[in-house]
This record gives sequence, C-alpha cells and structure tokens, in this order.
Amino acid sequence: MSETRVSDIVVPENFTNYIQQHTEQKSRLVQSGAMVLNGVLNEFLAGGGLSINIPSFRDLADDADNVSDDVTGNSSTANKIETGQEIAVRLSRNSSWSSMDLTAALAGPDPLAAIEALVGDYWVRRLQDVFVATMGGIFLDNDTATDAFHVQFDLTHDISGGAFIAGVTDFSAEAMIQALLTSGDSLENLRMIMMHSTVYGKLLTNDLIDFIKDSTGTTLIPTFLGREVIVDDGLPSPSAGIFETWVFGANAVQWGQGSPKVPTETDRDPEKGNGGGQETLFNRVEWAMHPEGHQFNAASTAIGGPGNGTGVNNLNHADSWQRVFTERKQIKIARLISRES
Repeated sequence: MSETRVSDIVVPENFTNYIQQHTEQKSRLVQSGAMVLNGVLNEFLAGGGLSINIPSFRDLADDADNVSDDVTGNSSTANKIETGQEIAVRLSRNSSWSSMDLTAALAGPDPLAAIEALVGDYWVRRLQDVFVATMGGIFLDNDTATDAFHVQFDLTHDISGGAFIAGVTDFSAEAMIQALLTSGDSLENLRMIMMHSTVYGKLLTNDLIDFIKDSTGTTLIPTFLGREVIVDDGLPSPSAGIFETWVFGANAVQWGQGSPKVPTETDRDPEKGNGGGQETLFNRVEWAMHPEGHQFNAASTAIGGPGNGTGVNNLNHADSWQRVFTERKQIKIARLISRES
C-alpha cells in the first residue's frame, strides 16, 4: 500500500497562488483598509534591489490667494508644490514544516486544503507581526526630538501618568477621542483601532463594544466609536500595566507581495527518523511594508531585509524610520497610551 506524501499533493505554483490569495483575504488589516496592496511595490519585488524610492507630492501650502483686479501690469506669482521621497524596503521571509508536523493534516479528508489553511493562516499572522513591528518603529521615531519633519509625540495622546488612577489613566472613550484629535479635523479619517486583549476585555466588560456582521453575514466584527477593532497581544506594553492602542486610516500603510525564485518546494530526507524518512515543505514570501509618509532609514540591512526585532536596523527601531511628510494630518495613524493597573 502506497503512502500519501506532501510532495504528492502540493503543486508548487497553485499552492503559492493560494497562499498569496489567502493572505490578502484573511488579513483583518487588509480587510479593514488600513493596509492596501500597492502595484508599485509589487513591481519592485518582481525585480532586484533591497529598497525602492517612491517620489511623492506633498499637500499644497496654505499660501495667501490673490484678489483679482484689472490693473495692467499686475502679475500673480505662482506658488510651488513640494515633493518628498519615501523609501520602502524588501522583506524576504521563509519557513518550513516537516511531514511530522503535518501528520494530522495528511490524515484529513482533504489533506491539501488542510495544509493550505495551516500555512496560509501562518503567513497571515506573520504579516500582522511585520505590521506591528513596523508601526512600533514609526512610533519610536515619533518619540524622538522634534526635527524638520515631525513634532515629538504629535501622533500620541498619553494618559498613563506615573501611577494607576481609575477613570484617569485607563482607557476611555474620551481618551480615545483625544488621540483621534491629534489628527485635528482629519480625525474621521482614522477608522481602525488595534488594541491589546487586556484593553479589549475591559471594553467588553463595560459593554462598550458593538458588533456588526461582515459581508458574508457569518462573522461578527467588533467596533468601538464606529471603528473596527483588531485585537493583538503583540502590541507594545513598555512596562507593567501600560498598554498602547493604535488607530489607522484607510491606506495608512501600503504593502507589496512578490514571488521568490522558488516560492514553494518539498524535500525528502531518507535518513531522518532512523531511516524512516522525513519530508519537509518549504514556503517563501517577498513582502514590502510601507507606512505612508515615511522612509526606511536604516544605515544597513541584511540581504533578506530587516527583521521584526527592536535591535539596530530592524523594523521596530527608531533609527530605522524617518517621516518625510511634514503635515501631521497627512499621517493617518495615532496612538493612545494608557495605564490599566
């Protein structure tokens, strides 16, 4: 009796396409609109290079207008539009799973569907981790001293204080509105909230979360102040009892998805398992994650791109990012820092 192997059921090209589609369709960040697929970044990933320069136009300055007249010889002076340059970086990532890890999946009625779901969900989670690391770096950069491009802490409303005071330092609708107001009259552009489960649990307890059905009518989506809520315990908690809650607008982050030279392959090692053999499934991705209005500013990075860590040249580091849009309202992100205990 012949056995079913991973290589028997995984067709690399089809498998890769499914995983890419799964990542787009299942990611709450993508579905919320906070993160959108960018064709320019896709084209960059299809070619070479570790980074891409993205020229952009800044908003028109609020220069005084002219009062029209009919005096001969009076001429208006044309104003100029300023430009900026954003920089995105390539992220080459991979992972692998042995057939021992996939034993349960292979025993199912549709082993290919089971494997695809396991791997697809894995990459959805990893993409969200990249997002969290990137935003962590953006906020760390914003915490640094004011420069020509940003005002220190202008993305943040901090109510954490020096010690916990119920009703003062903990999360509230009033505090969230103040965080939204860091964007001034553009606050309604911020439509998605990402929070830690501790904060979310408090809102649930106080009956402050509303639920709406998704487009299929089968999944309930939590909302707060009319904004979709995403719960993620990967959000920073800089010290005991302090939590960060992040808010995003549509298109706040652009991302790209490419295809490595060999996205998917399998390998069989007959020596493993004391001669019983072992099969391994390899899967690789090419991503770019670009917060609008910023540039990746690390002095150097590995060939595969920066990691998610907090060390120098990684995504979650202040020196890795620099704002290039000088107008705060053009940056569609905000942050609330609260102390919950």
